[in-house]
Amino acid sequence: MKPKVTMIAWNQNDNYVVTAVNNHLLKVWNSSTGQLLHDLVGHADEVFVLETHPFDCRIMLSAGHDGNVFIWDITKGTKTKHYFNMIEGQGHGAVFDCKFSPDGQHFACTDSHGHLLIFGFGCSRPYEKIPDQMFFHTDYRPLIRDSNNYVLDEQTQQAPHLMPPPFLVDVDGNPHPTKYQRLVPGRENCADEHLIPQLGYVATSDGEVVEQVIGQQTVDQDEPGLEPSILDGMIRQLQLEQDQRTGADQESAPSGPQNGEGTPRRG
Repeated sequence: MKPKVTMIAWNQNDNYVVTAVNNHLLKVWNSSTGQLLHDLVGHADEVFVLETHPFDCRIMLSAGHDGNVFIWDITKGTKTKHYFNMIEGQGHGAVFDCKFSPDGQHFACTDSHGHLLIFGFGCSRPYEKIPDQMFFHTDYRPLIRDSNNYVLDEQTQQAPHLMPPPFLVDVDGNPHPTKYQRLVPGRENCADEHLIPQLGYVATSDGEVVEQVIGQQTVDQDEPGLEPSILDGMIRQLQLEQDQRTGADQESAPSGPQNGEGTPRRG
Protein backbone atom coordinates (compact mmCIF):
# COMPACT_ATOMS: atom_id res chain seq x y z
CA MET A 1 0.00 0.00 0.00
CA LYS A 2 1.29 3.43 -0.93
CA PRO A 3 1.24 5.66 2.19
CA LYS A 4 -0.94 8.77 1.95
CA VAL A 5 -1.19 11.67 4.37
CA THR A 6 -4.82 12.25 5.47
CA MET A 7 -4.35 15.16 7.90
CA ILE A 8 -1.66 17.61 9.07
CA ALA A 9 -1.55 19.81 12.19
CA TRP A 10 1.01 22.10 13.81
CA ASN A 11 1.28 22.12 17.58
CA GLN A 12 0.61 25.27 19.62
CA ASN A 13 4.12 26.77 19.40
CA ASP A 14 4.85 25.51 15.84
CA ASN A 15 7.87 23.45 16.95
CA TYR A 16 6.25 20.18 15.85
CA VAL A 17 4.17 18.98 12.93
CA VAL A 18 1.92 15.92 13.28
CA THR A 19 0.80 13.99 10.22
CA ALA A 20 -1.83 11.26 10.03
CA VAL A 21 -1.06 8.51 7.49
CA ASN A 22 -3.48 6.02 5.97
CA ASN A 23 -1.53 3.13 7.52
CA HIS A 24 -3.14 4.31 10.82
CA LEU A 25 0.09 5.82 12.24
CA LEU A 26 0.58 9.37 13.47
CA LYS A 27 4.04 10.81 12.87
CA VAL A 28 5.61 13.66 14.84
CA TRP A 29 8.17 15.78 13.01
CA ASN A 30 10.56 18.53 14.01
CA SER A 31 9.23 21.52 12.07
CA SER A 32 12.68 23.13 11.69
CA THR A 33 14.82 20.15 10.64
CA GLY A 34 12.15 17.81 9.21
CA GLN A 35 13.43 15.01 11.45
CA LEU A 36 10.94 12.25 12.34
CA LEU A 37 10.70 12.17 16.14
CA HIS A 38 7.92 9.71 17.04
CA ASP A 39 5.46 7.21 15.59
CA LEU A 40 2.22 7.30 17.58
CA VAL A 41 0.51 3.89 17.52
CA GLY A 42 -3.09 3.30 18.59
CA HIS A 43 -5.55 3.96 15.78
CA ALA A 44 -7.00 1.05 13.80
CA ASP A 45 -8.50 3.08 10.92
CA GLU A 46 -7.86 6.30 9.05
CA VAL A 47 -7.57 9.52 11.06
CA PHE A 48 -9.14 12.75 9.81
CA VAL A 49 -9.12 14.75 13.07
CA LEU A 50 -6.00 16.36 14.54
CA GLU A 51 -6.59 19.15 17.04
CA THR A 52 -3.90 20.99 19.00
CA HIS A 53 -4.40 22.21 22.56
CA PRO A 54 -5.07 25.97 22.73
CA PHE A 55 -2.12 26.75 24.99
CA ASP A 56 -0.26 23.56 26.01
CA CYS A 57 2.28 22.89 23.25
CA ARG A 58 2.74 19.26 24.39
CA ILE A 59 -0.87 18.17 23.84
CA MET A 60 -2.44 16.96 20.58
CA LEU A 61 -5.85 15.27 20.14
CA SER A 62 -6.56 12.73 17.40
CA ALA A 63 -9.76 10.93 16.42
CA GLY A 64 -10.72 8.66 13.56
CA HIS A 65 -13.16 6.35 11.84
CA ASP A 66 -12.25 3.57 14.27
CA GLY A 67 -14.14 5.39 17.05
CA ASN A 68 -10.98 6.10 19.03
CA VAL A 69 -10.14 9.47 20.59
CA PHE A 70 -6.58 9.91 21.88
CA ILE A 71 -4.83 12.64 23.85
CA TRP A 72 -1.11 12.53 23.08
CA ASP A 73 2.01 14.05 24.62
CA ILE A 74 3.83 14.67 21.34
CA THR A 75 7.07 15.78 23.01
CA LYS A 76 7.45 12.32 24.60
CA GLY A 77 5.53 10.37 21.95
CA THR A 78 3.23 8.86 24.56
CA LYS A 79 -0.51 8.28 24.97
CA THR A 80 -2.07 10.31 27.81
CA LYS A 81 -5.79 9.47 27.59
CA HIS A 82 -7.94 7.23 25.39
CA TYR A 83 -11.68 6.96 24.77
CA PHE A 84 -13.45 4.41 22.54
CA ASN A 85 -16.82 5.54 21.19
CA MET A 86 -18.84 2.35 21.63
CA ILE A 87 -22.60 2.73 21.03
CA GLU A 88 -24.80 0.12 22.67
CA GLY A 89 -26.34 -2.20 20.12
CA GLN A 90 -24.73 -0.44 17.14
CA GLY A 91 -20.99 -1.03 17.45
CA HIS A 92 -18.55 1.86 17.43
CA GLY A 93 -19.28 5.30 16.04
CA ALA A 94 -16.71 6.95 13.76
CA VAL A 95 -15.58 10.32 15.14
CA PHE A 96 -15.81 13.03 12.48
CA ASP A 97 -14.71 16.19 14.30
CA CYS A 98 -13.30 17.46 17.62
CA LYS A 99 -12.62 20.91 19.06
CA PHE A 100 -11.07 22.17 22.29
CA SER A 101 -12.74 24.90 24.34
CA PRO A 102 -10.77 28.18 24.48
CA ASP A 103 -9.65 27.48 28.07
CA GLY A 104 -8.46 23.98 27.17
CA GLN A 105 -10.52 22.38 29.95
CA HIS A 106 -13.06 20.71 27.66
CA PHE A 107 -13.34 19.30 24.17
CA ALA A 108 -16.35 18.22 22.14
CA CYS A 109 -16.63 15.54 19.45
CA THR A 110 -19.30 14.62 16.92
CA ASP A 111 -19.74 11.11 15.57
CA SER A 112 -21.35 9.33 12.62
CA HIS A 113 -24.51 8.56 14.63
CA GLY A 114 -25.33 12.22 15.29
CA HIS A 115 -24.05 12.27 18.87
CA LEU A 116 -22.30 15.21 20.53
CA LEU A 117 -19.72 13.98 23.04
CA ILE A 118 -18.43 16.45 25.64
CA PHE A 119 -15.30 15.69 27.70
CA GLY A 120 -13.69 17.74 30.43
CA PHE A 121 -12.87 18.35 34.06
CA GLY A 122 -15.45 18.72 36.83
CA CYS A 123 -19.01 17.41 36.99
CA SER A 124 -21.59 16.93 34.24
CA ARG A 125 -24.41 18.72 36.12
CA PRO A 126 -24.56 21.74 33.73
CA TYR A 127 -25.20 19.35 30.81
CA GLU A 128 -27.98 17.44 32.57
CA LYS A 129 -30.42 20.34 32.05
CA ILE A 130 -31.11 19.38 28.43
CA PRO A 131 -32.58 16.15 27.00
CA ASP A 132 -30.35 13.44 25.53
CA GLN A 133 -32.20 13.52 22.20
CA MET A 134 -32.72 16.85 20.45
CA PHE A 135 -33.87 17.16 16.84
CA PHE A 136 -35.82 19.79 14.90
CA HIS A 137 -39.19 18.44 13.80
CA THR A 138 -38.37 19.57 10.24
CA ASP A 139 -35.02 17.76 10.04
CA TYR A 140 -36.26 14.90 7.85
CA ARG A 141 -39.24 16.46 6.13
CA PRO A 142 -39.33 16.01 2.32
CA LEU A 143 -38.65 18.93 -0.04
CA ILE A 144 -40.09 19.65 -3.48
CA ARG A 145 -39.33 22.15 -6.27
CA ASP A 146 -41.84 24.61 -7.72
CA SER A 147 -42.22 25.75 -11.34
CA ASN A 148 -39.29 28.16 -10.88
CA ASN A 149 -37.14 25.31 -9.54
CA TYR A 150 -37.13 26.85 -6.06
CA VAL A 151 -37.05 24.50 -3.08
CA LEU A 152 -40.21 24.28 -0.94
CA ASP A 153 -41.24 22.32 2.12
CA GLU A 154 -43.60 19.66 0.77
CA GLN A 155 -46.11 19.88 3.61
CA THR A 156 -46.48 23.67 3.96
CA GLN A 157 -45.45 24.70 0.39
CA GLN A 158 -43.17 27.35 1.93
CA ALA A 159 -39.52 28.08 1.33
CA PRO A 160 -37.61 26.45 4.24
CA HIS A 161 -35.90 29.71 5.29
CA LEU A 162 -39.30 31.46 5.55
CA MET A 163 -40.87 28.80 7.78
CA PRO A 164 -41.38 29.57 11.48
CA PRO A 165 -38.67 28.35 13.89
CA PRO A 166 -38.95 24.56 14.27
CA PHE A 167 -39.87 22.65 17.41
CA LEU A 168 -37.44 20.50 19.38
CA VAL A 169 -38.42 16.83 19.44
CA ASP A 170 -36.92 13.50 20.50
CA VAL A 171 -35.82 10.76 18.11
CA ASP A 172 -39.44 9.51 17.82
CA GLY A 173 -40.80 12.97 16.96
CA ASN A 174 -42.33 13.66 20.39
CA PRO A 175 -42.06 17.38 21.31
CA HIS A 176 -40.06 18.47 24.36
CA PRO A 177 -41.59 20.68 27.11
CA THR A 178 -42.00 24.40 26.52
CA LYS A 179 -38.89 25.31 28.58
CA TYR A 180 -36.75 23.59 25.94
CA GLN A 181 -38.67 25.10 23.02
CA ARG A 182 -37.47 28.54 24.16
CA LEU A 183 -33.90 27.45 23.42
CA VAL A 184 -34.68 27.69 19.68
CA PRO A 185 -33.67 31.07 18.20
CA GLY A 186 -36.84 33.02 17.46
CA ARG A 187 -38.87 31.38 20.24
CA GLU A 188 -37.16 32.96 23.27
CA ASN A 189 -40.07 35.28 24.15
CA CYS A 190 -43.03 33.27 22.85
CA ALA A 191 -46.08 32.72 25.04
CA ASP A 192 -46.65 29.18 26.31
CA GLU A 193 -49.57 28.56 23.94
CA HIS A 194 -47.27 29.26 20.98
CA LEU A 195 -44.75 26.69 22.17
CA ILE A 196 -47.13 23.71 22.02
CA PRO A 197 -47.02 22.08 18.58
CA GLN A 198 -49.91 20.44 16.76
CA LEU A 199 -49.53 16.66 16.62
CA GLY A 200 -50.80 14.36 13.91
CA TYR A 201 -50.28 10.92 12.44
CA VAL A 202 -47.76 10.67 9.59
CA ALA A 203 -46.76 7.64 7.49
CA THR A 204 -43.03 6.92 7.44
CA SER A 205 -41.06 5.61 4.46
CA ASP A 206 -41.50 2.01 5.62
CA GLY A 207 -45.28 2.40 5.87
CA GLU A 208 -45.45 2.73 9.66
CA VAL A 209 -47.87 5.40 10.96
CA VAL A 210 -46.41 7.45 13.81
CA GLU A 211 -47.50 10.53 15.75
CA GLN A 212 -45.35 13.57 14.90
CA VAL A 213 -45.35 17.35 14.95
CA ILE A 214 -47.28 18.60 11.90
CA GLY A 215 -48.04 22.26 12.66
CA GLN A 216 -47.58 25.32 14.80
CA GLN A 217 -50.52 25.35 17.19
CA THR A 218 -52.87 22.96 18.96
CA VAL A 219 -55.67 25.52 18.57
CA ASP A 220 -56.84 27.85 15.85
CA GLN A 221 -55.23 31.25 16.27
CA ASP A 222 -58.35 32.90 14.85
CA GLU A 223 -60.39 31.82 17.87
CA PRO A 224 -61.63 34.75 19.99
CA GLY A 225 -59.41 35.54 22.96
CA LEU A 226 -56.21 34.17 21.39
CA GLU A 227 -53.52 36.47 20.11
CA PRO A 228 -51.79 35.41 16.90
CA SER A 229 -48.06 34.70 16.96
CA ILE A 230 -46.21 37.94 16.20
CA LEU A 231 -43.35 35.99 14.63
CA ASP A 232 -45.61 33.97 12.35
CA GLY A 233 -47.41 37.16 11.30
CA MET A 234 -44.09 38.81 10.38
CA ILE A 235 -43.08 35.77 8.35
CA ARG A 236 -46.38 35.81 6.45
CA GLN A 237 -45.99 39.56 5.78
CA LEU A 238 -42.43 39.08 4.48
CA GLN A 239 -43.61 36.26 2.22
CA LEU A 240 -46.42 38.45 0.86
CA GLU A 241 -44.04 41.36 0.15
CA GLN A 242 -41.56 39.04 -1.57
CA ASP A 243 -44.33 37.56 -3.74
CA GLN A 244 -45.44 41.08 -4.72
CA ARG A 245 -41.88 42.11 -5.62
CA THR A 246 -41.38 38.92 -7.64
CA GLY A 247 -44.60 39.55 -9.54
CA ALA A 248 -43.61 43.16 -10.30
CA ASP A 249 -40.17 42.07 -11.54
CA GLN A 250 -41.70 39.48 -13.84
CA GLU A 251 -44.12 42.04 -15.32
CA SER A 252 -41.31 44.55 -16.01
CA ALA A 253 -38.90 42.00 -17.49
CA PRO A 254 -38.76 41.75 -21.30
CA SER A 255 -40.19 38.54 -22.68
CA GLY A 256 -37.46 37.94 -25.27
CA PRO A 257 -34.18 39.20 -26.73
CA GLN A 258 -34.09 42.85 -27.80
CA ASN A 259 -32.96 43.56 -31.38
CA GLY A 260 -31.91 39.96 -31.72
CA GLU A 261 -29.15 40.30 -29.11
CA GLY A 262 -28.70 39.25 -25.50
CA THR A 263 -30.83 36.92 -23.41
CA PRO A 264 -34.18 37.55 -21.70
CA ARG A 265 -34.17 38.53 -18.02
CA ARG A 266 -35.75 36.33 -15.40
CA GLY A 267 -37.83 37.78 -12.62
